[in-house]
Amino acid sequence: MTNTLSDQLTRDLADRAATLLRGIGAEPPQDGELTARTPITGGVLATLPADSPESVDAAIERAAAAFGAWRTVPAPARAAVVRRLAELLTAHKTELAQLVTLEAGKIGPEAVGEVQEMIDVCEFAIGLSRQLYGRTMPSERPGHRLMETWHPLGVVGVISAFNFPVAVWAWNTAIALVCGDTVVWKPSETTPLTALACHTLLRRAAADVGADPQVHQLIQGGSEVGARLVDDEGVALLSATGSVRMGRIVAPRVAARFGRCLLELGGNNGAVVTPSADLELAARAIVFAAAGTAGQRCTTLRRLIVHVDVVGPLLDRVAKAYRQLRVGNPLDDGVLVGPLINESARTSMRAAIDRALADGGELVCGGEPVPGFSEHAHYVRPAIVRMPAQTAVVREETFAPILYVLTYHDFDHAVALHNAVPQGLSSAIFTGDQREAERFLAADGSDCGIANVNIGTSGAEIGGAFGGEKHTGGGRESGSDSWKAYMRRATNTVNYSTELPLAQGIQFG
Repeated sequence: MTNTLSDQLTRDLADRAATLLRGIGAEPPQDGELTARTPITGGVLATLPADSPESVDAAIERAAAAFGAWRTVPAPARAAVVRRLAELLTAHKTELAQLVTLEAGKIGPEAVGEVQEMIDVCEFAIGLSRQLYGRTMPSERPGHRLMETWHPLGVVGVISAFNFPVAVWAWNTAIALVCGDTVVWKPSETTPLTALACHTLLRRAAADVGADPQVHQLIQGGSEVGARLVDDEGVALLSATGSVRMGRIVAPRVAARFGRCLLELGGNNGAVVTPSADLELAARAIVFAAAGTAGQRCTTLRRLIVHVDVVGPLLDRVAKAYRQLRVGNPLDDGVLVGPLINESARTSMRAAIDRALADGGELVCGGEPVPGFSEHAHYVRPAIVRMPAQTAVVREETFAPILYVLTYHDFDHAVALHNAVPQGLSSAIFTGDQREAERFLAADGSDCGIANVNIGTSGAEIGGAFGGEKHTGGGRESGSDSWKAYMRRATNTVNYSTELPLAQGIQFG
């Protein structure tokens, strides 16, 4: 693509972004020091002001002030905001999905799917508002009742990443709001326009149902803005999604002020394919899990561990599908793989492939840039590299579409290979053997927070708690009882007798 055509396309995309924002009800941002780029061309969509240290502090103070009243609103009434948000997300699903494509580079169906995740978690949170259950336990003292109750925690800080610019915010925010918390959101500086759109819709939802719009605050900028959120003692819980490197910085700083952390960090996800597997089904699942979103999901499949008896026919199927993947502008029909987010991602991918080849790996296919685009955009063909062993580069997470293929001889070897990485987010096994499936899900099987059978590593559902172990951080978001991370627990004892017996039968005085 010539520079002239690329510049014209960028202008068209910038105009479209402004139109989409107006359709949602947000004013297109004015000039500032924060630049919103599109990975489609690498060009500028808009510039907008970044927050200062003082404005971040003010946002946290506003959220804290709003919390004072919000925590006393009954949870089912708090859910009215989330219900209205779900209605607005449904009404503006197309516009918001297109903004995700423009800023994150996702193909249309994936962008729409991400917005649907937001709607789904809103529905989950609405039901949850009537299920914030405590418990009653038998007291050892007569005339006493012993129970546990759950209460709103305070201000929740949310730091989200570029690859799911809206869904992860919704996972945290919908649940935090029904739990009685207020939210301060620091999105990725790569995706400020989608954040502006979501903030506008939530503020409108609050106003529409008579709630205080100050329950949600948006702060924009780089790492220095996020650091302010990390270090502020007024932030009761910090939920951060990003790299392991980021988590190593964030966790000790929050711990030093005795705050709470919910971390969703890297995933170096593996899938085991056994001799009894349905290879056609496995191949389809592997291709989507490994190449979807250009390999830029935390749940992307990065390691394929295949029994030696089936590695040949399986690899033939997967490589054939890879060669047919259409890589290009995510706005075009039929494109399955969009761009990498920036030049740094492309450089990391090339360096990882070079290291793998130096370790004795064989490049089966892919890895080359796709010509015809702007020099500032980065499109690559997803790569498959067959490895003789699980070397250092395989044990690291490269946030790009590289699938490393390893082989095994016996099931114990497969599980050992699978677990021998620092990360522990998502995992899968493809098998027709019930015993193998159950062993993979058992305590001595996969050590990940997510373990699937005959389905890929990506595409988690809202109802299940999402998160992982080891260097992935241990946090849980979205479904199940993840709401407990957003609340504080109190143990209550009620004496309804006329006596004052002490616990453990102690006699005093």
